[in-house]
Amino acid sequence: MAQATLRPRPKAMSLTDAAAERVRQIISKSDQPVLGLRVGVKNGGCAGMEYTMEWATEQKPFDEVIEDKGVKVLIDPKAILFLLGTEMDYQISTLKSGFTFNNPNQTSACGCGESVQLKQAEAAV
Repeated sequence: MAQATLRPRPKAMSLTDAAAERVRQIISKSDQPVLGLRVGVKNGGCAGMEYTMEWATEQKPFDEVIEDKGVKVLIDPKAILFLLGTEMDYQISTLKSGFTFNNPNQTSACGCGESVQLKQAEAAV
C-alpha cells in the first residue's frame, strides 16, 4: 500500500521586516515578560469585522503559533480561517503610523479604515 504524502500546511500569517522590527522594539520596552503578539478578529465596525492585537503572556491550548523573523505570533483559533495567507506590515506616513494587514480574504473595508469584511479562506485542493 502506498504511503500518502502530506502536503505542506500553509503558513497562517507572515510579517514584513518592518512589522517584525516594530514588534521586537515594543516587546523590548515592556515592563512584563511577553511571549509574543496575539492576533485575532472580532465582530465590529461598520464593515463587520476588526483585527485585534494584544500582547500574549501565555499560550492558550488551541492557539496557532507561528514564528517569523524572530517574532512569535499567536493566532486565536477562531481567526485562523480569516487570516490564512495574511501579511502583517508596519507603515509610517506623514499623518499616521501603524500595523496593516494585507489579507487575501478581505472582500471590502469601511471608509475610515477601522474595519473590514472578511471571508473564510478556501481549502486548496
